[in-house]
Amino acid sequence: MPTLRDLPSIDTLLHGSGELEAQYGHERTVAALRAAVDEARAAVRDGAAVPAAEALVAQAAAGLHAESEPTLRPVINATGVIIHTNLGRAPLSDDALDAIRAVGGGYSTLEYDLEPGTRGKRDRHAERLLAEVTGAEAAMVVNNNAAGVLLALSALVQGREAIISRGQLVEIGGAFRIPDVMAQSGAIMVEVGATNRTRLRDYEAALTERTAAIVQAHPSNYRIVGFTESVPLPDLVALAHAHDLIVIEDVGSGALIDPALFGLASEPLVQDSLAAGADLVLFSGDKLLGGPQAGLIAGRSDLIARLKQHPLARAVRADKLCLAGLVATLEHYRRGDALDCIPVWRMIALPLETIRTRADAWAAAIPGEIVPAESTVGGGSLPGETLPTWAFAPRVDQPNAAAARLRQHTPPVIARVAQDRLLLDPRTVFPEQDALVLDALKALA
Repeated sequence: MPTLRDLPSIDTLLHGSGELEAQYGHERTVAALRAAVDEARAAVRDGAAVPAAEALVAQAAAGLHAESEPTLRPVINATGVIIHTNLGRAPLSDDALDAIRAVGGGYSTLEYDLEPGTRGKRDRHAERLLAEVTGAEAAMVVNNNAAGVLLALSALVQGREAIISRGQLVEIGGAFRIPDVMAQSGAIMVEVGATNRTRLRDYEAALTERTAAIVQAHPSNYRIVGFTESVPLPDLVALAHAHDLIVIEDVGSGALIDPALFGLASEPLVQDSLAAGADLVLFSGDKLLGGPQAGLIAGRSDLIARLKQHPLARAVRADKLCLAGLVATLEHYRRGDALDCIPVWRMIALPLETIRTRADAWAAAIPGEIVPAESTVGGGSLPGETLPTWAFAPRVDQPNAAAARLRQHTPPVIARVAQDRLLLDPRTVFPEQDALVLDALKALA
């Protein structure tokens, strides 16, 4: 009958763990071996056989490997959600990745001016290009759009009033609420209108000597339909400028290309907002722009200068990797090849017949069927808008269990379950990932 004394000692197990010690270090290896022995000891007390030393070492190795696996890992997005917030939002173009590798792998001119050989400013790398592609007088980059909103309100409105429609008091993912940001900035929020209808006279009635700005926030992740009314941006600009006030517009997704070209609803274009007279336009870098996470601010040069001088500007500045990826992304817009090179736009523009051809190839290798489905833009962009697609539905008995197994594959494949079917949408799978998807599906058998 097995007894606890039959369990090998830690010293004995260490003799067969040289590779583990070399890879993970002595202390971590000892801790993993002890955990394996403790688990075996509990099992032996319940009547189980004493495991061999090799089995205990293998168990320790598995534990060490699992705890060393990074939690931030690449996955294959087969959900059909193009800008998937939980999966990292916009994937970057090859040029953006190359730029990040080049800058991140060594030293760079982040804050160095080569011509005089003296200290330079990181501001210069992206801001002129950003101003050029948006048509702004000047521009500024911070680490995300929430930071941009906070900085703008802190620098320009603190201690004074900012008027905003009740229908624009948005909350986005992670509990980012416009009222909370306004309170943090020191701005005094003045709500006008009703949730569904706000008129120009509502703004006019709210003007006081303490008013500093009119704020417009695009409802990126929801839509109010039915009996609605809002004030066009040019009318707000005319009202604000007649009273020496500024208009700050948060357009959210940062579209420079109109999604309506591909059968979707229009999003406010950054360049259109600036042309309409908005004094500052703020937007994200990692949504419809298709770049790295960043907060982008475009508008009047005198206001941008005030933002740069505010103490908060240093706390929210962008790092070298962000700037490198952003410049490469903006270059696609300047060159006119964004639809071909930026993954977000390439997926939006992907022809339906191309998606069907790839889905058919999957079905030829794995038992299943092709079904009509819908892709979404995601990322708080174009709520309720979808693109027609073809999804592959492999034959599985338990779709939810199969989806869980795909998530445990290496690399993980993220699919979705709809109408009791496991669905994989080729639109959001890069063509070079097709073989990996098929490997994962074959492993379900």
